[in-house]
Amino acid sequence: MTMTARIVLLTIASFAALPAHAIDSRIARQLDALTPEERREQRCDIEAMNRIAKEEAGFKPDKVIAYTFGDTIEKGDLIRAPGAVFRSGGDWYRLKYKCQTANDGLAITTFDYKVGSKIPRDQWPEYYLYD
Repeated sequence: MTMTARIVLLTIASFAALPAHAIDSRIARQLDALTPEERREQRCDIEAMNRIAKEEAGFKPDKVIAYTFGDTIEKGDLIRAPGAVFRSGGDWYRLKYKCQTANDGLAITTFDYKVGSKIPRDQWPEYYLYD
């Protein structure tokens, strides 16, 4: 991940409560600075946080990592993240998602996800998860 992508990630985390399908104009500008692949993955991570916060009772995600338990699979504008995770309330949970974006990588055209089990704290170091 490039330094620009890391900076964008930190900024994006502060806007995780945006309504689904909406992106703050500041985030859109920062996403535009990324490569198309990084932009698409970051946009899909934002969508995951938004959907989980809205649709899953008791979760308030503040971070998504698409590749913790397996690499993302990209085909054109489609990303599959079968080994993703998200953090909510100081705990990490498994996540799978499939995300289709428009050509610009900013608009989400389809998004499906499944929340998995809580990851035991003693496994966090192995997967580089943190508080």
